[in-house]
Amino acid sequence: MTTPVLRVDLVIEARWIVPVEPAEMVLENHAVVVNDGRIIDLLPQNDAATLYSARCHKRLDQHVLLPGLVNLHTHAAMSLLRGLADDLPLMDWLQQHVWPAEARHVSEQFVHDGTLLACAEMLRGGITCFNDMYFFPRAAADAALASGIRAAIGLITVDFPSNYATDADDYLAKGLAVRDQLLDEPLLSFCLAPHAPYTVSERNFARVLTLAEQIELPIHLHLHETVQELNDSVKRFGVRPIERLHRMGLLSPALIAVHTVHLDAHEIELLAQHGCSVAHCPSSNLKLASGIAPITELSAKGVNIGLGSDSAASNNRLDLFQEMRLAALLAKEQSGRADAINAHRVLHMATLGGARALGLDANIGSISVGKSADLCAVSMNDIALAPCYDPVSHLTYAVGREHVSEVWVAGRIRVEDGQLVEIDETGLIKLALLWQNKIRP
Repeated sequence: MTTPVLRVDLVIEARWIVPVEPAEMVLENHAVVVNDGRIIDLLPQNDAATLYSARCHKRLDQHVLLPGLVNLHTHAAMSLLRGLADDLPLMDWLQQHVWPAEARHVSEQFVHDGTLLACAEMLRGGITCFNDMYFFPRAAADAALASGIRAAIGLITVDFPSNYATDADDYLAKGLAVRDQLLDEPLLSFCLAPHAPYTVSERNFARVLTLAEQIELPIHLHLHETVQELNDSVKRFGVRPIERLHRMGLLSPALIAVHTVHLDAHEIELLAQHGCSVAHCPSSNLKLASGIAPITELSAKGVNIGLGSDSAASNNRLDLFQEMRLAALLAKEQSGRADAINAHRVLHMATLGGARALGLDANIGSISVGKSADLCAVSMNDIALAPCYDPVSHLTYAVGREHVSEVWVAGRIRVEDGQLVEIDETGLIKLALLWQNKIRP
């Protein structure tokens, strides 16, 4: 008896498929079957040809297909400040240059346009989801939706006024209103985003914690980024920031701790015991001379780790292939062990680790039946990538974002043959130049 052929939206055949789940698996000559934006099958190509008829059939004979990358920490709109004030320590960079520029220029239009620019850059580099923290979150959300990328929109909170809000109560009220307006958008999720322990009071942290528990949102904040941050906390509060957060009850599986560069053994243990996640941002940490996060020790304790680019103002690229390579190499140097963090582990950080931190791992982060078809294809047909003995090794140590050929978000193609679909690159470059002329000192 002949098995009936099922009509589906998309079948992608690839030379290699790296599903991320199960761990360290590489499938050869397999196919991913997509219908209504979701993965419905993962099977050998010959079986796919027998069982499915596709409206769109993509053959990627010299490619690796992997889950879309998850950028666990960025300030997308700050792409308009790329290169504005380089080669400075963090606090000088913030206080003397970035914050004054933001005070002069940040508006709904700035955030919308800067986020559009960032979304285009991220999609071109295989990033299908980003976790944002910035002012005017509605403008960022609208830009993400227009770009067709998945986004976790941070509802920022700080104690000082800005062009967006007057005080912490105003920040939270406006942020929650945005969440209520956009709650039904399938490509959007939300995080509470208190900026850092040095910019948020205990009263306002308490409000954030209550809200996080009531509406079940992650809490996304900068933590233990610099030695100065730690010293200032000890002088002001008598304890280091992680201990302060611990006493306030903020350490939990909901916490996404960004940077965590300077940790002692007790602090690593606290993060592990409370199920916290870490957003590791190696390029930004190096550029601002903040240090190197101890991800080998964090990983050994079972802490969930994702990768972040930070902003284009402090990186200056929104490029997770660069972050994967740096994360692996720095872990080897810091630990003195070449096998400290292997290529598969780093790829997990860039995909499922980020998804898990955001509470999205049931939907994205791996190529698994039932999950959204957020996918990235990398072409290995390049002299710089030949020969290829191990595709996952290449993804970590050899591939660049220029090798990304196709990107799908929820089954919809966003990059095809290396070119953005439905995004006007020339128009975005002109828009960036207009902002450059406004911002230029």
